[in-house]
Amino acid sequence: MKNLIPIICISLFCVFSISAQDKKDSKEKIKALKISYLTEQLNLTSNEAEKFWPIYNAYDLEQHELRSKQRSELKKALKSNDEIDALNESDAEKLITLKLSIDRQLHESQKEFINKIKQVISFKKIIKLHVAEMEFGRKLMSKYRHK
Repeated sequence: MKNLIPIICISLFCVFSISAQDKKDSKEKIKALKISYLTEQLNLTSNEAEKFWPIYNAYDLEQHELRSKQRSELKKALKSNDEIDALNESDAEKLITLKLSIDRQLHESQKEFINKIKQVISFKKIIKLHVAEMEFGRKLMSKYRHK
């Protein structure tokens, strides 16, 4: 019995660490696939790619953080109230105000990104980037659904 408890604890620890590693690995794989897909779709020269990726990565990280903040605030508000119908008007107004604020920040981030990136790639490639990002997302979701 004394040996059983440590063995169970170690087993659970291993399972959780493997699960966390798989999640991290899958995120890295998706990121690598996205980079490969965007590079192919945009047909970047080596000079363009050298300047493009640092700007794009910073933009992508900022967008991800803002969206994550928005989701976490919504989850936090709904977790404490269990469901939307349980929210009072004041809390609902705060959530909407937060959403609008984050949407504004997302928009400003996009404008800033375009102002930086237009000095590296053409406007046609910026449009191709937007389309390629949407296509990549669709393909990823389609692949995920079929698993």
